[in-house]
Amino acid sequence: MRTLRHLPTGLALVLALSACAQSGDGASRPLPDPQGSWAVESLTTGGRTLHGPAAARVEFKADEARGSYGCNGLLAKAVFEGTSAVTVSPGVTTTMACEDQEFENAFVQLFKGRLTIDRGPDRLTLKTADGSTIALTSQPPAPDAPLATTQWDVDGLVDGETASAVPAEAAGKARFTLTPDGAASGSLGCNRFSAKATVDGSSVTFGPLTATRMACEGPAGELERTLTALFSGGPLTWKIHGQSLTLTAPDGKGLTAKGATAVE
Repeated sequence: MRTLRHLPTGLALVLALSACAQSGDGASRPLPDPQGSWAVESLTTGGRTLHGPAAARVEFKADEARGSYGCNGLLAKAVFEGTSAVTVSPGVTTTMACEDQEFENAFVQLFKGRLTIDRGPDRLTLKTADGSTIALTSQPPAPDAPLATTQWDVDGLVDGETASAVPAEAAGKARFTLTPDGAASGSLGCNRFSAKATVDGSSVTFGPLTATRMACEGPAGELERTLTALFSGGPLTWKIHGQSLTLTAPDGKGLTAKGATAVE
């Protein structure tokens, strides 16, 4: 068998390039499966490019998309056509005012309906019917915060399929923490409280609440009365996705909260 040095120069060059293309850095990598966790790098719409904040992300599963528009939570039904397109039907989300509201509003408007998918190594580009795009880059899924030892800051209220942010005047005032030994404590929006908390699988039940007795008026008082009724109403179903917690009563009423600094 002749070695490359015995071959004509042109043929040796072709064979060498072919070998490089099949090994090492030149090897072609398989295109990514759209189902996975993605950071939202940028949006292009109306001739402009908007860069995503660090919190903007999407995680596609078999029939849904979860994540963050950058500030408010993202939840949608996602129906895939193989790896070429996905149809997104947005669901419940909070409605907080956000620091980068322009990006948030644009993402909400683009991430719905039928989106075609272009795949590249470690990235996806979702394209709307009018040619606007959402650029995604691969991101390892964020680990779920633990139910216990996390400080949960209440940022929204849920009523069936409707979710709304807590009133601006009460934002940041309601929070609670559960401990591994079954205690709950925090603020209802005005008064501090404590209670026993029993976790059984996907449900948590708060015992009778002990609270301070300050008079609470306005939005903070309304939020306090809502949370008191929720915590006192029996078992609540809890779900955690990343740093977001949802507590829901059997009648569909509930709350959303974001995980803050873990409690030592």
